[in-house]
Amino acid sequence: MLNKLDDFPVHQTPEPLAYPATSDRNAYDRTWFNGYAQDGSYYFGLGLAVYPHRGILDCAFSVVKPNSRQYCFFASRRAPAERTEMRAGPFRLDVIEPMRRTRVVLEKNSSGITCDLTFSARSASIQEKRQTLWSGTRRAMDATRFDQFGRWSGVIRYPEGEIQVADQVCRGTKDRSWGVRAVGEREVGGAPQAQGGAFFLWAPLFWDDHITHAIFFDGPRGEALIREGIIAPLYASEAEVPGVEDGRDERMATARHRIKYVPGTRLARSAEIDLIDLNGATRTLSLDPILKFQMKGIGYSHPQWGHGMWKGELEIGSDSFDPQKLNMLAPENVHVQQVVRASDGRRTGIGVLEHVCFGPYTPAGFAEFLDGAKS
Repeated sequence: MLNKLDDFPVHQTPEPLAYPATSDRNAYDRTWFNGYAQDGSYYFGLGLAVYPHRGILDCAFSVVKPNSRQYCFFASRRAPAERTEMRAGPFRLDVIEPMRRTRVVLEKNSSGITCDLTFSARSASIQEKRQTLWSGTRRAMDATRFDQFGRWSGVIRYPEGEIQVADQVCRGTKDRSWGVRAVGEREVGGAPQAQGGAFFLWAPLFWDDHITHAIFFDGPRGEALIREGIIAPLYASEAEVPGVEDGRDERMATARHRIKYVPGTRLARSAEIDLIDLNGATRTLSLDPILKFQMKGIGYSHPQWGHGMWKGELEIGSDSFDPQKLNMLAPENVHVQQVVRASDGRRTGIGVLEHVCFGPYTPAGFAEFLDGAKS
């Protein structure tokens, strides 16, 4: 099975590019973006992924404003042989210039949501450490991700009106990841397995002339499985970004986090992140949430539109809900991104705090799979 990319000298195995190096059914390749106004007046998220061994391509777009419903578009189709064909029904993602500029178009459809948006990079690409997590003897996750920080321009139309997205005020993060992670329907058969937990925190932040980024995976006692902090340049425009990578990333020796939760939930009320450099100096970032976005709006744990689930040759769906009236301990509502104001005591910034915690987690006093914070 050949595709157009086989005409380029990019092969990593003797097989054509349509054949992943792993035969794991949960192989995936995803593009994800968020965008948000610096004052927290809107947030949107979108994603598109291919699951080669499941034969599926799916995508989603979702938008929310303060004191408003969150609106969601979903689409799923049989995966095309051509990996450059990144579209499903009315949704398409066009890489105008790799690592520089991407256009996202959602044409008229039954959800009432449309958009025409362009992402322009303001940082070079920043590769996170390889993320490998184990479940017994099996890799539950084995993935590579890179991030870019940038800005958006364009327009969103949705059932409550129109959002003019101006690049002077709209910030955003691009996230490309690929490898293996849990997707699709739950596997059945074999010996019974204990229900697993997860703690994940991800915090890309914009400052005046640089970005900070922190990534955490913890075990149930708070032990560090993956812990990374990064500082990198932020350029004034796409034209000033020197290349795919600029070699100016400053990698921290380690990072720490502290979260205060909304009582009775697993939703962060505030957070602090310590970035600890190679000399032991600590920069503490204080994060104050101002707008909440439910990640189920782009498929994460959505009961009907979860990632990698076969829906048919081409299916389109939609959803909407009031984010303030959800049961925040329902499994599909635990995974959240929040727009946050940031401060390190001398400077202020803006960004997002993504967090999800399933299962017991000693540092927060969580003793069960989904109990809430005591205070």
